[in-house]
Amino acid sequence: MSKSLRQQTDAQIEKTRQAKPEFMQAVDALMESAREFQEGKKAIGVGDTAPDFELPNANGEPVSLSKLLAEGPVVVTFYRGDWCPYCNLELRALREKMPDFRALETQLVAISPQVPDQSLSSSEKEILPFAVLSDQDALVAARYGVAWEVPALLLEHMRNDRDLHLERLNNGNGKILPIPATFVVDCNAQVIWQHVDVDYRTRAEPDDIVAALETLRENSKGGVGSSI
Repeated sequence: MSKSLRQQTDAQIEKTRQAKPEFMQAVDALMESAREFQEGKKAIGVGDTAPDFELPNANGEPVSLSKLLAEGPVVVTFYRGDWCPYCNLELRALREKMPDFRALETQLVAISPQVPDQSLSSSEKEILPFAVLSDQDALVAARYGVAWEVPALLLEHMRNDRDLHLERLNNGNGKILPIPATFVVDCNAQVIWQHVDVDYRTRAEPDDIVAALETLRENSKGGVGSSI
């Protein structure tokens, strides 16, 4: 039986905790502080209208939410970038669920601040079954209420321990990343399910996303509306 995304991210957390215990203790404290100040409290919620957007995909082609919604529900997920191990675990887990999304006539878009030519390799562009979009200035993330100014602790860790420089990866944006967040949007652009957590180590479980989409389909068949 395959591991859940939570089990995979927990394993990654433990791996990092073993390698860098002091850093992870500092992250734990930082995340607790962020929760106390309710980072992410401005995120759009269930029943809200999802803001429309048009962003370039991995090939530089524009993709708009409104056009996608004309074909069916859309799952919109915000992630930090391909340099983030937790994001990679999430994207792989979502990729494994694509047969379920297709069966439910749902499309998936994954949004990060990375520039299009750095978000994926050429081979990955060919095989990825969903659109990866570039929100370089995190303006769409801000409209969804999930833009976050990265604390100095994390920026220093990225630069010093991993030689990662956001201003290069994100074409000038060196401080703002999205809070990892996932929104299920129905054909009327209404959010019917969401998961937002300022702790970048915690992600929406794909099975929960599928369950929300199944409920949406059943409600639509029953004529009781599209919200859950």
